[in-house]
Amino acid sequence: MKFKFNIFFIAGLFTVLLSACYTPNPLYGTWSDNDGNKIQFIDDGSFTATIKDSDNQLVSYSGEWSTVDNVLIFKIKGDSSYTRNTEWDMRGAMLYLTWTANNNTKMLTLYHTAR
Repeated sequence: MKFKFNIFFIAGLFTVLLSACYTPNPLYGTWSDNDGNKIQFIDDGSFTATIKDSDNQLVSYSGEWSTVDNVLIFKIKGDSSYTRNTEWDMRGAMLYLTWTANNNTKMLTLYHTAR
């Protein structure tokens, strides 16, 4: 009986330690600015974005995202699917990145608005 208790205790302790080490990705949630640009990072690896183009028209994008160190990888889906990589930086509740899609390049400073 004591042996079973020790196994359950060790298994429970191991589970608690693993869950305490989990850190969610700081990008999860919705990021936007006062110009109408918005990116939502979903924890399943998908994203949606609305970004102003060079003609000040809002264009919608969607696809998958991932990170490798400080590189953010967007796999944009649509008529012509493509992948874009950009460096990103986060300071406090502000996210800095360069958005490039459909010959549209913008330096974005986005504020965390929702989880």
